[in-house]
This record gives sequence, structure tokens and C-alpha cells, in this order.
Amino acid sequence: MDDPAVAGLAAVLSPAGQALLASLPPYDDEGALALGQRLRAAGHDPVLVAGALTQSRLRARARAKFGPFADDMLFTAAGLEQATRLEVAARHARRFAAAGVRRVADLGCGVGGDALALAGLGVDVLAVDRDEPTAAVAAANLRRFPGSEVRCEDVAATDLTGVDGAWLDPARRDDAGRRVLDPRRASPPLSFAVELAHRLPVGVKTAPGIDHDLVPGAVGSPVGGPVGGPVASAPWECQWTSVDGDVVEAALWSPALARPGVRRSAVVVRGGVAAVVDDVHDPFAAGAPPVGPVGGYLYEPDGAVVRAGLVGAVVAALDGRLVDPSIAYVTADRHLELPSATGYAVDEVLPFGLKPLRARLRERGVGRLVVKKRGTAVEPEELRRRLGRLEGPHEAVVVLTRVAGRQSALLCRALPRPAP
Repeated sequence: MDDPAVAGLAAVLSPAGQALLASLPPYDDEGALALGQRLRAAGHDPVLVAGALTQSRLRARARAKFGPFADDMLFTAAGLEQATRLEVAARHARRFAAAGVRRVADLGCGVGGDALALAGLGVDVLAVDRDEPTAAVAAANLRRFPGSEVRCEDVAATDLTGVDGAWLDPARRDDAGRRVLDPRRASPPLSFAVELAHRLPVGVKTAPGIDHDLVPGAVGSPVGGPVGGPVASAPWECQWTSVDGDVVEAALWSPALARPGVRRSAVVVRGGVAAVVDDVHDPFAAGAPPVGPVGGYLYEPDGAVVRAGLVGAVVAALDGRLVDPSIAYVTADRHLELPSATGYAVDEVLPFGLKPLRARLRERGVGRLVVKKRGTAVEPEELRRRLGRLEGPHEAVVVLTRVAGRQSALLCRALPRPAP
């Protein structure tokens, strides 16, 4: 084979390759070169050695997404990067299972992360990917589930006979390898999913930056099905998910899988524990939250909450207010631990200026500084450089933002997060 990565993967998929991979010690980047030399000296094929060491390295990286399950899986580098984290895939799978779906087509299955979560709940899976090495990896990962089938073909041409639900993970890169943020330009495009939703319950993974107006069924949405079709006019649910502070996806759920009355929601996963915020419980979902002066506490809503446009739910939970009508910082007069926001105690609010800020930090003996920002062009790294050397035993958080339209610096202290 011309591609060394493909050749190495094919070698690892053989019985001899599986045996060699199983015999390797835990991956150690510093010792990988010497290990490879010893394996080749012992008579193992160099292509097989390279493939096995690549899989060992990918498994080590994959533990962040799949935990200990990664040690029994195979990967491609691109497939691992794009794979859904196991805890997020499990939430997808539970939604299908709760709706009574018994056989799901995982269209654009990649290495099989979502397919594995579905199969683990006893749901039969038809996993489809048009890339041959990726489909081979998915088949290997699903080998212990007899109700699973893997096909290497174009997902748009797949025969879905016998399937009663579909999960789509469209390709979100163009021919030049650039990221595609508009789901209408993904492969297959969002219109394909909307058409499919007239026949089946459908979920679609998309980029967290999706425009709210592109969610099917949203007012003015340019994405729909046949004129007058029930799925075209019924709203879908869009759910943004973050894991330990990183917004990892937005998922679109057709009316058959959407929760009643919910159009926008956010899942905040921290330490393996999930909290859900949705527009049903946001009293400001249809309007603007109040704005007012900075109180004793400042709260930074989780990125998934911000993406979902549900900062008002944080405002309501805190009986608080925004510091500026266009900035997603919430202030309140009390401390309340929320899984959906990070809290800070506010010590001082200053008009932004480099010299007075430097002087106050030195007066307070601040040697360790965290800089956060929203609504300002100042870059945290540049500010830290311009502040010069800071010395002292204390730590502080400086929040650069607008307060009532004025550029301001809030001197804060981090508050403990609630235990998972």
C-alpha cells in the first residue's frame, strides 16, 4: 500500500497484529523508538511494528475520550480527533433508547464512538462510513456486538430498510481540509437530515458555533423539508454540550426525539456529572435579562450555556443581573454554587488602565494572576506582559469587561466549584 498509515493499520487488523498490539507495554513516548528497534530486531515486520506503535500511542491519547475502553479499541488519527466522547455518546444513545428506537443507523460513524454507546444499551446499529480504513476500524471496535453491522459506502446512498432511527455525524471539512461551520455545507448537508426526519427519528452532530437561525423549525430558518411537511414546520431541539469547560458539540434532535417544549438546551458535564439547562426554565428566553451594578459576586456562565443563549437561566437562579446588556457575565449579591457557572468574589471594580491596575496588584501582593476577558480587545497574554513582573504571596483574577458600557477591570478571587 502507498500510504504507510493505511498499511500499518491493515497489518494491525491481522491476527498477528492483534497479538503484537496486545503484548505491548503501556505507551511511553520517550521509550517508543527503542521499543520499535527491539521489536524489529526480534523479527517483526517493520510495517506491523509501526502500525502497532501508532495504535498504542492513539490508545493512550484516546483515554481522555473513552477512558479504559480505549485500551481495547483501534483508531485512526483523524477518527480519534473527531470521535464523540464516550460520556456524550452515552447521552445520545439514551435519547434513542428512551424513544423506543431499536435499530439506529450511525451515518458517518467514524471509529464507532456513538455506535458503541448505542450497542452498549442493547440497540442494534448499522454503522456507515465511506472511508475504508475508518470503516474497518469501526468494524473492529464493534466486533463484540452481534447486532451491529458496518458498511463502507456513501451515507446518502445507504439502504435504511429495517432502521427505525438515525444519528448523523456529517463531515465538517471541505476538500482543502478547512473546517465547515455551516451545517448546510457539511457532507451530507443538513437538508438531508431534515428530509430523513420525515421517516425516522433523527439526531445530528454539528459544530458548537451553529447559528440559532439554522436550527430546523426556528423562525426564519432556511432549512426545511417539503412545503407543509410536519417536520419542516415543527421545531427541533438544539443541545450544546461542554465537558470540563470545553464546548465539544451541538446536537440537533428532530421533533420525534426533542423534549416537549424545549428548543434550546445546554448540558454541562464536569467530573462525569451532568447538569442540564434549557429554555423552559429560562424566564428571559424570549427577552433580555436585567442589567445592573456589579455586586459582591461575579459569575461566568459555562460556554455551552452561552452558546445556547441561556445566560438568563443563570441570572434567574442567582436573582442577579448582567453587568452589561451585551456581555455574558452575571453579577449577584449572594454566593450560590451553580454547576452551570463559575463564581468569583469581587473585591474591587476599577476603570481599566494599565498603571492603576499594576499599582493595585502590587499593593495587594499579587504574584499569581489569572486574566479573563469578554467584550474587550485586550488580550490576556499581552496584558500580563505589560504588567511586568508581579511578586507576592497572593493570587487574583482580573476580569476585563464592560460595565454599563465602560471598559473596566474587576479584581476578583476564585470561589470553590461545587464537588461533582
